[in-house]
Amino acid sequence: MANYVTNTSDKEKSKALIRCIIGGWFGLHLFYVGRIGRGLLFACTLGLMGFGWISDIISILNGSFRDNVGAPLRE
Repeated sequence: MANYVTNTSDKEKSKALIRCIIGGWFGLHLFYVGRIGRGLLFACTLGLMGFGWISDIISILNGSFRDNVGAPLRE
């Protein structure tokens, strides 16, 4: 019998999306998934002047957003 191990994050996609929509300008979604450095960058530049914030919303909806170890978020 085969044992399959999926490499997914312990963070949820829906929670990350809500945090991104509400506080994405300040990097709340990035702090949630453990990407502290990028979260600080977002906090100092107001979501990379909005472009990074919109890009992250799209990537979360798209399913290509990753956590701090590179694992995709759970559904």
